[in-house]
Amino acid sequence: MSLESLRYRRGSLRVLNQLLLPQRSCYEQIGGVRQGWEAIRAMQVRGAPAIAIVGCLSLAVELHGGAGMGQGKAGLETFIHDSLRYLVTARPTAVNMARAAEELGAFTSQEAQREEVTAESLRESVIQWAEAMLEKDLRDNRSIGEHGARHLLQASPQDKVTVLTHCNTGSLATAGYGTALGVIRSLHALGCLAHVYCTETRPYNQGARLTAYELVYEHIPATLIVDSMVSVAMKEKGVSAVVVGADRVVANGDTANKVGTYQLAIAAKHHGIPFYVAAPSTSCDLSLAEGAEIVIEERPSQELTDVNGVRIAAPGAAVGAHPRTVLWTSGLFWCKRRWQYWAKGASGGILGWVFVTLLSGSRCLCFSPAQGSAFGTRPSMSRRMSSSLGASSRSLVSSALKSSERPSPEQ
Repeated sequence: MSLESLRYRRGSLRVLNQLLLPQRSCYEQIGGVRQGWEAIRAMQVRGAPAIAIVGCLSLAVELHGGAGMGQGKAGLETFIHDSLRYLVTARPTAVNMARAAEELGAFTSQEAQREEVTAESLRESVIQWAEAMLEKDLRDNRSIGEHGARHLLQASPQDKVTVLTHCNTGSLATAGYGTALGVIRSLHALGCLAHVYCTETRPYNQGARLTAYELVYEHIPATLIVDSMVSVAMKEKGVSAVVVGADRVVANGDTANKVGTYQLAIAAKHHGIPFYVAAPSTSCDLSLAEGAEIVIEERPSQELTDVNGVRIAAPGAAVGAHPRTVLWTSGLFWCKRRWQYWAKGASGGILGWVFVTLLSGSRCLCFSPAQGSAFGTRPSMSRRMSSSLGASSRSLVSSALKSSERPSPEQ
């Protein structure tokens, strides 16, 4: 049985306070949007998918309690839009909450325009929309795990693979199962996982506190290593692949993820090790052409200088900017031999596709939950794809497929 980042039933939301792990396991009640915002901002709950789910469910809980119902349908619509805008400000780098706010906001406006819809029925529809996010995220994560594991096994000459991962991307970062850690779970379930190396992930130690906790909980063979040991692990420990998660993937493949991801990718390239980003499509932001446009949140300097409230850095020491999330760019890897494999298939079932990005010539590799097929995108398509934001996934991906061709390494 996997750990749960949250527990929800209609009108009640409790989140696992991850700041207390691994010493204590404590679920705390979220009574509404304000408490949801505070839990996200304080990183009691973290992980881009989980942030969006907790944000929307905190709104559902408040709506269930009667909030926003005093001024009719128009007043309720305004309350929902204001609440969603507020929730986005808690952790701006992770795009999932912003996308959920945009989609739920559009759904709310569309429903409110229908004459037969009352304030009560609008409230019910919004609550159901938020609740549906839970099941969808779990399905998507299992799909990422299954198709990611299948690909790693096909790409490896060994029957079992050794994976290195960074930060926490498991059940504690999602509705369940996980993204990058979901790939590891699937490999373990198949009996095809040799070993996992997880980094401590400074400065907030999500790897040591959370990923190691999940791996021990599920008896998955793993070793915790310091962040500065990754190059040695790649050289001497037979690492088959590096798999990480993402806060945001933009149109050209640039990705924002936990600090340390960029140097991990550089080390992987030097050692000839495949590097993957496992993320749901909700983490993809096609409205941004490149990573330089991503807003990187500033975190308190105490996250770097203090541990459990005790200062460990010298008093007066200057702290570098962006101690939480930094950017790494696409294009570090180019895999000519894999392009033909990934260009196959992808003829139908586009809606609900799950993305897994490989650092290879700025292209995204996308897994289909329905068929397991995949396709690639090239950098020159980013502007066209960005302009399609708001269209359905089917029309967006179909357009990409029709114009897709193998890019040259120079692109």
